[in-house]
Amino acid sequence: MSTQVATFTAQLPLAPVITSQTLSPVAQAALRGLTAEPRTLPPWLFYDAVGSALFERITTLPEYYPTRTERAIFTAHADDIIAAAAGRDVLSIAELGAGTASKTGILLAAAVRAQGSVMYCPVDVSATALETAKQLEAELPGVMVEPQVADYTSQPIAFDHTAARRLVLYIGSSIGNFTPEDSVRVLRGVRDQLRPGDMLLLGTDMVKDEKKLIAAYDDAAGVTAEFNRNILHRLNRELGADFAVDHFSHCALWNEAESRMEMHLISDVAQRVVIPSLGCDLRFTAGDSIHTENSYKFTQKSITWLLKQSGFALQQQWMDAKEWFAVNLAVAV
Repeated sequence: MSTQVATFTAQLPLAPVITSQTLSPVAQAALRGLTAEPRTLPPWLFYDAVGSALFERITTLPEYYPTRTERAIFTAHADDIIAAAAGRDVLSIAELGAGTASKTGILLAAAVRAQGSVMYCPVDVSATALETAKQLEAELPGVMVEPQVADYTSQPIAFDHTAARRLVLYIGSSIGNFTPEDSVRVLRGVRDQLRPGDMLLLGTDMVKDEKKLIAAYDDAAGVTAEFNRNILHRLNRELGADFAVDHFSHCALWNEAESRMEMHLISDVAQRVVIPSLGCDLRFTAGDSIHTENSYKFTQKSITWLLKQSGFALQQQWMDAKEWFAVNLAVAV
């Protein structure tokens, strides 16, 4: 049985609701999501400096299989992946939501072996994470790093326009944070910036046993719970909110009908949260939820559908022996 979560109760504004587009992206996201029904917060809010560090801890946990499984695929097949992506051309590489680019070095090293040097543009909303990605330049001779602080879902990618062929990395199954419809929108936005014949390398976490999935999002050490609650700490720090963070519990559940893992923050008690900077007075009853993340899981059918709808064609695929994770190379058509 999947856990059920309560949804929204009324919110009362302290003042007329602020809708100015001059608000920071964090403020806009909080205002939009916390006054919606049901309440939501977008997962990109996880990744301030504290959240990015917590996520790096998550990737090393025994329960969290996606990172090590994808890394193993890269380790085994990096040269084949780069050869298939490049054909006879010289590649430049961009990465969406790069974070610290901890796995990407495996592919960049393969590109250097194949062509001597490679231009790499990591794109992320977190400048802190990109500082770590920039270090790849010193660690891997032949790699030239041009980081870009940007929201790749709405801002253009700073591609190397001199390269004969461009490869966009969208790994880690980050695409799973979006609904199927929004996934198409995001990938179509990428496709519109590419030329026919440019490539996409897409990581997709596959549908598997429910217990395995839930454990990956609710680890025994409580790191994922800390990561989830940090989103409230961030709103307290940046917006002057007064969330009593310890009065919210982490909840991870498998939504089989939607083929997705969900993360929620559940109010443990009836409570009031005030965000004066947004004119918000939020009321929670015990059991009310803030929905913070979806992580869609894929089948071969849904991968093919997503790529086709987005203007790509699947060219080659690499998987681990258990078929828990797929690395998909697609060509822009």
